[in-house]
Amino acid sequence: MAVSGGFMPIVTVVGFHHARGPEIESWFGVTEGSDPATENDWSLLPFMALSDGAHATTEDFSYFTLRHGATPTHPATSLFGISCTRQMDAAELIDRPADVTRSTVQKGVVVIADSPQYFGQLREKLSMVTRAWFAQRDFTDTELLKQFQESLLRSLHDTDDDKDQYLGLSLRELIHEFKYQTLVLFKCCLLQPKKMLFFGSRCERLCMMQFSLISLIPGLIRSLQDCADPELDNYEKQLIMPTSLKTLLSYMGLPLQIFGKGSLFGPYTPLQQLDMLADHDTKSYIVGSTNSLLLQQKDRYSDILVNLDENTINITSNSLRSVLALSVADRRWIDFITQAVNDTWDETNPGRPNTMGYMGSEEFIRLQFEDYLLHLLSSAKYHFYLKSPNFHAQQAVLSEIEGDPATDFNLEWLEAWQHTENFRIFRKFTDSHLFDIVEPRHLCAGGLTREDVQRRLTQQIAELHLDERFSNGKEVLNKHIATSQKKVSSAFNNLWADIEVMREAQRKRNEEQRAIQAADPNNNTLSRSSTMPTPASWDKPSGRVPDLSSHAQAVGQKAGAYISSWGAWASERRKGWGKATASSTSTVTPSTAAAVEPQSPQKEKCTGSGLSRLRSVTERRVRRDKERSEVGTVEAGRKADGIGRLDA
Repeated sequence: MAVSGGFMPIVTVVGFHHARGPEIESWFGVTEGSDPATENDWSLLPFMALSDGAHATTEDFSYFTLRHGATPTHPATSLFGISCTRQMDAAELIDRPADVTRSTVQKGVVVIADSPQYFGQLREKLSMVTRAWFAQRDFTDTELLKQFQESLLRSLHDTDDDKDQYLGLSLRELIHEFKYQTLVLFKCCLLQPKKMLFFGSRCERLCMMQFSLISLIPGLIRSLQDCADPELDNYEKQLIMPTSLKTLLSYMGLPLQIFGKGSLFGPYTPLQQLDMLADHDTKSYIVGSTNSLLLQQKDRYSDILVNLDENTINITSNSLRSVLALSVADRRWIDFITQAVNDTWDETNPGRPNTMGYMGSEEFIRLQFEDYLLHLLSSAKYHFYLKSPNFHAQQAVLSEIEGDPATDFNLEWLEAWQHTENFRIFRKFTDSHLFDIVEPRHLCAGGLTREDVQRRLTQQIAELHLDERFSNGKEVLNKHIATSQKKVSSAFNNLWADIEVMREAQRKRNEEQRAIQAADPNNNTLSRSSTMPTPASWDKPSGRVPDLSSHAQAVGQKAGAYISSWGAWASERRKGWGKATASSTSTVTPSTAAAVEPQSPQKEKCTGSGLSRLRSVTERRVRRDKERSEVGTVEAGRKADGIGRLDA
């Protein structure tokens, strides 16, 4: 660990007491008899080291900031802590102390340093040391922790402070999960919002996302000496205006100090620190919390809420929402980066492209944001140059630049950025003609094109996850069909079983009836008439069968009367036809004989054939009516016989 500012990295152990809660147990790397927590008012250190919800995981990490008081040789500054928390069964301890009354023991090993830029490699060492210390099953043996603190000085003393180290801060995951909203968060940080809150149930992921976001500003990780307390303001006091292009980033005004006077950065902030967030001197902050109570008061503690459990961003401030709207060029640029990350995404190793190439890698993302920021600063300077009072007198316009390039970055956002502290420092300590060094234009300048619309539609359709929804709907439909088939099959089976039961009961009754008939043959007719009710008397429990023979006799009499009437009618018709023929013959006179055509033999023949047909039709009708009466008699007998069989 670097020792800039005269601070040596120290190690401490924080444990959870069943009655007193989190408390500091021991220090390593400090002078004997001293207590840094008391000297620097670190009363919240135990709550920062043991995060809310850490007991639900085997191992968890929390990252936090501390204010280190001024010394005779150094002013007050910010320190950074990383804590590895583990727990084990109290019954496994070799020497269980008397004050351990719970079934589990929870402790955290904490390293406090003056910069977070080494936390990537430090995390792996801290995890191994904490695991080995717990494996001893004896927390009174702290020799391992002493050696670990000494090794920090030896291994990290000669580390190059000018080299940024980003191990453990995955920008690929940030881009993959938040897509174009990553640029919204980045520009929101530059505006130094009043209240920016990150929430997540996993403390390490919560902290890493915040470090990932601020690391997109080149050099900011190494310039966080004022982030732990709103009263700190050392960065601007030590800043001088660069006069050489030896370091381009410094000449362009980077890093933009978003954590100066009045600002606070707390990757993990416990509930006990909420008073500082509500303090009047705290003008803006970026903090994280794992306690869901803050979600219930999000309107009070956040203007923009980033929920990592749901991967959502909620901007509660209406003015901030309109300012953070992305321009067409902004959206085109961030979509290009998002596509590069998605095309090389590997679920098994999210931090590295599956092609093992440069496109979509961590370095690719950082350089893209660095170029974006440089062109933003240059365009801003050119925008103010165009608006300067003496511009028209000079008429010094860049011929290759059309109009105002700042419009591609959203002029409304640029106006809001002018009222921030980091913009004031940027404008104060940078040259007014930065656009002569970096071309003042957007990397993806231009209006909305058909390709932009197609790309956005493709991304929106992909975000809908239609394939997954259709597959889920198909599974649900198949389940409903299978359930319906089972219900229908069960209903048919039950119906068939009921029919079989009824048939079996009917068979048994028939056997009993046959047994009774075999025992008393003379009682057959009586049993029939007494056991089977007629259709006309279903509601009567003991009806008798009517006399069907008398009914058949009545039908026969009606049929005979009908046939007799037909015969009488036919004989009368024959007599009438004969008289009509005779009268017609006798009335013909000689005077009219010539006028009346004589009847031909063919007509006479036709008249005789008509009578014969009439006789045959009449006879057929009589026979048919007679057959019907006989069939009715037979059917009545069959019905009576069938009823008797059913009784049997």
